[in-house]
Amino acid sequence: MFQLAGGLLGAGLMPLATRDHGAIFGIVCASVVWVLIDLRRGQSLRHWLREGDTRQAPVIAGYWGETADRVRRLLRLRDRQVHESEARLQEFLSAIQASPNGVVLLDARGCIEWCNQTAAGHFGFDQKRDVLQQISNLVRDPLFSAYLARADFTHDVVIPGPASSSSRPVRLSVHLHPYGAGRSLMMSRDVTALEQAEAMRRDFVANVSHEIRTPLTVLSGFVETMQNLPLEGPERQRYLAMMSQQAQRMQTLVSDLLTLSRLEGSPLPRMDEWVDVRTVMTQCEQEGRDLSMLMNQPGHELQLEMDGDCLIAGSQMELHSAMANLVNNAVRYMPNGGRIVLAWNRAVDGSAEFSVTDSGPGITPEHIPRLTERFYRVDRSRSRETGGTGLGLAIVKHVAQRHGGQLRIDSKPGQGSRFAIMFPANRIQLIGPVAASEKPFVQAVSA
Repeated sequence: MFQLAGGLLGAGLMPLATRDHGAIFGIVCASVVWVLIDLRRGQSLRHWLREGDTRQAPVIAGYWGETADRVRRLLRLRDRQVHESEARLQEFLSAIQASPNGVVLLDARGCIEWCNQTAAGHFGFDQKRDVLQQISNLVRDPLFSAYLARADFTHDVVIPGPASSSSRPVRLSVHLHPYGAGRSLMMSRDVTALEQAEAMRRDFVANVSHEIRTPLTVLSGFVETMQNLPLEGPERQRYLAMMSQQAQRMQTLVSDLLTLSRLEGSPLPRMDEWVDVRTVMTQCEQEGRDLSMLMNQPGHELQLEMDGDCLIAGSQMELHSAMANLVNNAVRYMPNGGRIVLAWNRAVDGSAEFSVTDSGPGITPEHIPRLTERFYRVDRSRSRETGGTGLGLAIVKHVAQRHGGQLRIDSKPGQGSRFAIMFPANRIQLIGPVAASEKPFVQAVSA
């Protein structure tokens, strides 16, 4: 273009020197035509920039075409950068969406700009409908309202979830993190399990402390009495017997605590170690009879029923502990002269059930769901009289779950109780064929 302009300028100067007006007119006309063509090219470029497809530049000659090509390159670079930014934003939002914590983005007015699915579940939000809604209008808990009003976001606040109830409490930890120009990032976390675990830990420590403090107080009192008072032989023996009883109570408690700790921290029982059911049940029956004699209740009748001989895959020590706990509970809490049945029954699908049925006073329905809680007792005074620790059924439940089974409790006041452990078929193995007409093995023992 510069060469053309130079040529026109040179062509125009020569006629001027010769005073050739016709040539001057031609040069002016040519210049006007060139300007019009150049303006047309510029108009095409402007039209493309305003309304055309920015992905493809128009074909324009001259420096306007070069300008169009450079603009197209810049636009393509911008589009690529925008696309990459949008992709990174989507990846970032997808990562937040997958977070186990709830995330809510709030603008400077406290309105919801975006939230992930977890937060929607925590607070009952609708991810589309509730956008641009005030967070204070959607989360109306007084603790959260006071948290917003104080504007002290150095710590979190724990509030009940909208789906919380007395039977199924839900606790949410909410923490606001200011950022940008007045915006906030609100994070929520379901801490229900953590609070329940903490409550269980506090109750556990309190119960253990109480259970150990009671016999220690008795022992300390007896020791002090024997140190300060001269006692006759029979009275001295009575005191020593009481001290031995309290020491045995503490030893039993510590033993049960260690058993629970071992069950919770050890690997699951192996599937290639087989335990003879008859041997374990016979040992439990003998221990129940010995406990009955020790408690001066020789009138208990223990009966053993077995539907064929079987083996169980698992830990003999754990299985013996669970079965013995059920038998010992029946002996402890049943009045003198009652009947206790230890039974082993097989089902058609190959599973099997160990059960202990007694003719005791029974249990009211409201207590049954809580019987497997640690240190839970229906009658605390009765438990202490019989030497129970409140951990036996918790041990039974753990053993049953570790062997793929479950504990079932059936009881009605005045009609006795039945505690059963269901074992899956893959842990049961028969010892020899059992004829359909064969009667179950029954062994009755009066303690």
